[in-house]
Amino acid sequence: MSVLIAIPARYASTRYPGKPLVPLTGASGQSQTLIERSWRAAMAVSGVDRVVVATDDDRIRDVAEGFGAEVVMTSDTCTNGTERCAEAHEALGGGYEIVVNLQGDAPLTPHWFVEDLITGLRAAPDAGVATPVLRCDGAALNGFLNDRKHGRVGGTTAVFAADNSALYFSKEVIPYTSDTYADADPTPVFHHVGVYATRADSLAAYPAWPTGPLETLEGLEQLRFMENGRKVLCVEVEARGRQFWELNNPHDVPKIETMMAAMGLD
Repeated sequence: MSVLIAIPARYASTRYPGKPLVPLTGASGQSQTLIERSWRAAMAVSGVDRVVVATDDDRIRDVAEGFGAEVVMTSDTCTNGTERCAEAHEALGGGYEIVVNLQGDAPLTPHWFVEDLITGLRAAPDAGVATPVLRCDGAALNGFLNDRKHGRVGGTTAVFAADNSALYFSKEVIPYTSDTYADADPTPVFHHVGVYATRADSLAAYPAWPTGPLETLEGLEQLRFMENGRKVLCVEVEARGRQFWELNNPHDVPKIETMMAAMGLD
C-alpha cells in the first residue's frame, strides 16, 4: 500500500498562535522550529512514499521550504488537521492508499510509532483509521492530572475494547482510577498519541460529515470518524525508553526541550 505522510500546520492556533514556528533547542544547543522537528520525525519513518507539509500560511510555507520540505498549500477553511490532510491528498491527485496525519505539534514522535500504526491498519481491513496509544506510567498520569487540576489541557486519553476498537477519546483523564502510582508504575490509562493513519476512502468522506456533538465538546477530530460509524483502531505502541509529549501550550516548550536534552536528541 502506498503511504503519504502529511503534516498539517496552521499559524492561527487558538491556544498558541504561531506554534509551528516556535524554536526548540536540542541537546547540542541547536535550535530548530517545531515544524522542522516534526518534518524530520516524519522523514525518519520507513516504508513511506512521500512526506509533505500542508499549510494555509505563507510564513510556514517559506520556513518549511527553507529547510527542504515539500509544501502543499491548502485553504484557510480547514477546521482541523484531518480536513487539511484530506485537502492536501486531493491536491496531490489522490492515489495514496494510506494517508498519515502526523500532527505538527509532536516532534518527539518516534518513527516506530508511525511504522507500527501503518502495520496495524494494514492488518485490520475493517478499520478506516488507526491511531497509536501509549500506556501511561505514573509520572505521565500524574502530569495529566496536574494539568487538569490547574485548568490546562494536557494529553488526550483513550479507552478501547478488547479488539482494540476505540470506545472514546477525551481531554479528561479516563478511565477514572482512585489508585495512586509511583512514577515508574504502569497504569490503566492510555495516552492517545496524535497521529492518524487513514484509508483513502475514509479520509475523502471526512470533510463532508457534519461536526458532531462529541467532536464539538471535546475538540478532538477523531471523534468525527466514530460519530459517523467508522471504526478507529487503537494500536498500542512501546516507548522503548523514549519520552513523548505534545506541544499544546507555551509551558510545554521547556518541558520538551528538557526531554530532548535527557534523550540526547539534537
